[in-house]
Amino acid sequence: MTSTLKQIPIPKNGVNYRNQIVLAPMVRSGELPSRLLALKYGADLVWGPETVDKSMIGTTKCFNPITSTIDFTRLPSNSSRISPSIQRESLIYRLHPTRERRRLIFQIGTSSPIHAVEAAKLVAADVAGIDVNAGCPKPFSTAGGMGAALLQTPELLASILTALVKEVGEVYEIGISVKIRLLETPDKTEALVKRLCQTGITGLTVHCRTTRMRPRERAIRDQLRMVADVCRDEGVACLMNGDVKNKDEAWQLAREYGTDGAMIATAAESNPSCFRTAEEGGLLPWQEVVMEYMKTALEVDNKFGNTKFLLSQLIAGKEQGKRKLASWKNYLDACAGLDLTELHDLATQVDRRLGITAQQREEGIAAVKKAKTKNRSAQAAAGKMGRERKIDVSTKSPLSERGIAAATATASANPSAMVA
Repeated sequence: MTSTLKQIPIPKNGVNYRNQIVLAPMVRSGELPSRLLALKYGADLVWGPETVDKSMIGTTKCFNPITSTIDFTRLPSNSSRISPSIQRESLIYRLHPTRERRRLIFQIGTSSPIHAVEAAKLVAADVAGIDVNAGCPKPFSTAGGMGAALLQTPELLASILTALVKEVGEVYEIGISVKIRLLETPDKTEALVKRLCQTGITGLTVHCRTTRMRPRERAIRDQLRMVADVCRDEGVACLMNGDVKNKDEAWQLAREYGTDGAMIATAAESNPSCFRTAEEGGLLPWQEVVMEYMKTALEVDNKFGNTKFLLSQLIAGKEQGKRKLASWKNYLDACAGLDLTELHDLATQVDRRLGITAQQREEGIAAVKKAKTKNRSAQAAAGKMGRERKIDVSTKSPLSERGIAAATATASANPSAMVA
């Protein structure tokens, strides 16, 4: 008699993580241009960067006709101190509804079932799945009880996943998943994975490092087969992450350890063509990748600061481009520095829309200085008025004497007022 493997059903609008090599969630390196380039070069799915629940709650969703993207924006927190004429809405999240369709997983940073559900509902209709970050060891995440801190509160993590499955996954018919790190011992890791698989999730990714391990330390895979076996027994897809260099190696490791697929992170940050197999030609020259990245970034009006960071990864240590980076203030500068003359016109248009042309930068700096000066003047005026109102206590008569002095003055002016 042939036994049938258990498998959690994949929702109608979700995706199966099995047999997939995917782009890992990375802060800064997981923004829209990076995701689109990874898909172009062969990634099966892409994870967006961790987005904190509270940063999404209260955003406005709109379709951007210029970039054909769906944007989630909000006014900056300091908007009350800056003139409305010069403040810009902050872009919290941007996705491409056609180029990323059914292939984008939204990763959320959270420590609250209520906030997780509220934030996830905003984006659920536009993504193929929601993934909870329970593996980031960086202080900005763990300080709020998010990321790897959730590994120490497994019941809270389980309650977050359960809430997302019931209130988001089932409603929008998408999958809910989680990304974790290894715990201190195999027994602890096994117990955690079993507990999480019972929440109704469709996928689990394990980063083969402990919370205390840094990226420079080699991934440890001693527990990987055990994690994969537990997930398989529970019918949950299992992906591995950690020191995966390219698509060919990803498949080799998946077969070796029995996982359903793998995530690529750092290697994709330095050259996203790592998603091409050797049969497809393997890694492309960095110049070609940079050209494609710049075109993609311009197509979606990517923030120049983010583009500049990614360029520093793509051309790091390569010829003179790295040394020129620091002086680039906008896309036109970058195109000139990289000799991408064919992109100059588009770069000029994007710079203008982003408000970062040389002239706009000067005008913006002047406007902000003026607003700050005006604000300081108002504060100074308020302070002066307050000081003028302040009474010198040292020259003030006691309360009991004030009435006597007033009465004496009245009597001197009108003696008859003293007669009872």
